[in-house]
Amino acid sequence: MRNPTHYRTTTASPVGELTLIADDEGLIAIMWGDADPTAKNPVAAQLGNEFVDVLPREHQVLAAAVEQLGEYFVGTRTDFELPLAPRGTEFQHDAWSALRTIPYGETISYGEQARRLGDRNKARAVGAANGKNPIPIVVPCHRVMGANGHLTGFAGGVEVKAWLLDHERAVLADAG
Repeated sequence: MRNPTHYRTTTASPVGELTLIADDEGLIAIMWGDADPTAKNPVAAQLGNEFVDVLPREHQVLAAAVEQLGEYFVGTRTDFELPLAPRGTEFQHDAWSALRTIPYGETISYGEQARRLGDRNKARAVGAANGKNPIPIVVPCHRVMGANGHLTGFAGGVEVKAWLLDHERAVLADAG
C-alpha cells in the first residue's frame, strides 16, 4: 500500500522561516527553518522523504495554516481553526489537546498540565510529550513553563519561546 502524499511549503514569520507539512486530513507539522524535515522534527521523520513541495495556495490546509499564522503574528488571531493531523501516541495526543486549552497569553507549569491530565506526578512525561509536539504555535507548547516559572526547552529555542509569549501579552495589552 502506498503512503499518503504529504505536502510541504514554507512561510516567513517574525521568528524565522517555518516549514509546514500537511496531508489531505490536516496539518501534520510546523518546523523551524527550511532544513531537511527528517533532521528537524522527529514526527516528520516518521513520514519519510516523500513530500510534494507546493505553494500554500495549492493546498487547502496549507493555505489556511499560512493565513492563520500570518494573522497570529500581526495580532489579529488568538485561536487557530485548522484541521490537525499530528502523529503520536495516545498520551502525546492527550498532552497536546491539553495545550490547546491554555488561554492565549497565559502560561501554566508542566506540573499543572500533568494535573489537568489526571496525574500531577507525570510532569516529566508531559514535558517529554510537549517536546515532541509537531505543531508548535498552533498547539501552544510555548505556554508551558518550568515549576520555578522559568522558560525551559523549546524546539525553536528559548528566545523564540520568550518572543511568542511577549507577543501574546503585547497583543492582549493593546486590546485591553
